[in-house]
Amino acid sequence: MHNSFPMKSCFLLKYGVLIVIVLALAASCSVDSKEEIGAYDNWAVSLGDKFSSQYSHLAQINRDNVDQLELAWVFRSGDLSDSRNTQIQCNPIIIDGVLYASTPTMKAVALDAGTGALLWEFDPKTEFAVPITMNRGLTFFEDGSGGRIFFSAGPYLFALHASSGGLVEEFGDGGKVSLKKGLGEWAQNLYVISTSPGIVYQDKIIVGTRVSENDDAAPGYIRAFNAITGNLDWVFHTIPRPGEYGYETWPADAYTRAGGANSWAGFSLDESRGIVFVPTGSASFDFWGGRRLGDNLFANSVIALNAATGERIWHYQTVRHDMWDRDLPAPPNLVRIQRGGRTIDAVAQITKTGRVFVFDRDTGEPLFPIEELEIPASDLLGEVAATSQPLPVLPPPFSRQVFTDDEITDISPESEAYVREVLQGKRYGHMFMPPSTEGTVIFPGFDGGGEWGGAAFDPSSGWLYVNANEMPWILTMVPTFDQASMGVGRSVYMLHCSMCHGLQLGGDPTGDYPSLVGIADRFSSSEIEQLIANGKGRMPGFQHLKASDREALVAYLTDTDESAVDGHEVGKESNTGAVLYSHTGYNRFFDQDGYPAVRPPWGTLNAIDLNEGRIVWQVPLGEFAELTERGIPKTGTENYGGPVVTAGGLVFIGASKDEYFRIFDKQTGRELWKYKLPAAGYATPAVYAVNGKQYVVIAAGGGKIGTPSGDYYLAFSLRE
Repeated sequence: MHNSFPMKSCFLLKYGVLIVIVLALAASCSVDSKEEIGAYDNWAVSLGDKFSSQYSHLAQINRDNVDQLELAWVFRSGDLSDSRNTQIQCNPIIIDGVLYASTPTMKAVALDAGTGALLWEFDPKTEFAVPITMNRGLTFFEDGSGGRIFFSAGPYLFALHASSGGLVEEFGDGGKVSLKKGLGEWAQNLYVISTSPGIVYQDKIIVGTRVSENDDAAPGYIRAFNAITGNLDWVFHTIPRPGEYGYETWPADAYTRAGGANSWAGFSLDESRGIVFVPTGSASFDFWGGRRLGDNLFANSVIALNAATGERIWHYQTVRHDMWDRDLPAPPNLVRIQRGGRTIDAVAQITKTGRVFVFDRDTGEPLFPIEELEIPASDLLGEVAATSQPLPVLPPPFSRQVFTDDEITDISPESEAYVREVLQGKRYGHMFMPPSTEGTVIFPGFDGGGEWGGAAFDPSSGWLYVNANEMPWILTMVPTFDQASMGVGRSVYMLHCSMCHGLQLGGDPTGDYPSLVGIADRFSSSEIEQLIANGKGRMPGFQHLKASDREALVAYLTDTDESAVDGHEVGKESNTGAVLYSHTGYNRFFDQDGYPAVRPPWGTLNAIDLNEGRIVWQVPLGEFAELTERGIPKTGTENYGGPVVTAGGLVFIGASKDEYFRIFDKQTGRELWKYKLPAAGYATPAVYAVNGKQYVVIAAGGGKIGTPSGDYYLAFSLRE
């Protein structure tokens, strides 16, 4: 069934930014009756539950009646004009008929989950310096007086009254705590935000952070705040201090200066065991580790912590001394599988490399064999690569692992010839090929394989559902120590700006980051200096840079003489600092027409049997209609946001670049239904029930990989 966006049937409100796709079914054609569902069936935790299952037991909407879906309501926040190229990545929570979510410009909103009517909104920008970034969800805490909503924006964790959206004044400093608390004095001027929701254990809210991926990164310590008072209850040092486990895997002074090893993707929690499971990202700087030699525990690790105290129980490091930005991209799924005639409580962690690591939940023992893959040595100055990396033998990878000549695109002779020409002199052919100045093909790419949308687990079958990207990227390292040609301003730009705005200031090809060419025509030198210092929108501030470095950077950007900024010499001295390389940016590898340089499929949806460690089915996710019309089989597209699986036999997923919301048969992978959204649904859906009706809701915010931004939540229901 193919639908488009029928504006006449939309119930548009003055406010809103998310597309809530509500799928409702009348009792006469349902599997569950209204009485069986009850008044409410909640989606009370981001990703469905504290196990991060992305599963719903509701079966009122099922494979027999999906053709009866129609649009019920739309909520629009109306705040797209506040910022260009915004996104919504929020998986909303729904509690007793109220939906809590975020908007493109970092507002928190509460909606009537049955009608989409706005109940309240909280805009932190009215009082606080909050950049417009991303928010992937909110957290509910029952405080005995109506409940609290925890909402992260900028460097703050806010506590809001669930009933009104007002600040809980007794929490922290008038309703907020700093996300920099407990990170150390030297981190207070550095970039620290939180894009994924924290998780509640007893009276604690456990939080992770997003930090810079350059050498100026704050440490990614895991912290628990008291959910009533805002006091800091415990800290786990992901960059160990002297005497702590893993300290010897870093340089001796790393804990005083190193950053990253942060958990930006969120957490899973086994409340009965009192264990929180933490996925971490790479240590900074992401692509050159000369200042962090060693394996770098606890970067790129699954860590099981005592949720009450923050003490380590077990860990497994999936990438040693990361040089490829191989962050663990999503919370692990806490699953129950059948092995050798017994039931095992397990942890399943997807990776950007398209693998699934499966561990015993109590001990961390791998439940499938893991082999060591030898990797080439790095020839970058000062770099020492790990000699091997661990890869699970089973389940098989759910995305291709290595870019070779056989994987070059075959959609046309022209595309193949173009890609072969670009590849001349590049390094490829190994999934852990080290970064290089010649250019290294990263495949699976920086955004996966698996990504932040997470995986869905069906407890009735033991199957895991995960979408994958199949996009190669090219990483090109650039020395920052060229004494003959690089002044201070250019050097500062290379270290801090070029990876987003490009080697020649031209911006990102997909439009995610703007061009800085001609910036002097748009802003004065003092305005540019203020932007650099304080940041704007998704750009962090760089207050930690020396004033003379900021002045030199402004001079470089405005094409003025670096040698005499404000009357003092800053000119052609070389950058002899400890960071010896930057890179030319996060560059997808396209053909001449903007299609991925690898042969299709470019995006897939996969079903994996975790009991047996096998892939059950794999289908393309997304479509380029113009290629299909040329007779090319459906290719799939890049995709962001994850699936939800239900007892009704369905998998719900948006995610695709073609802006469709789709329903698949969970047994076969057959596409049953799709709906054209007004903007791409780069978010994981949520499933719930109100007054006996089952709904599914998804944010349609677009704004990524060249797609327009949106400000919707859409709702659908089955015809009565």
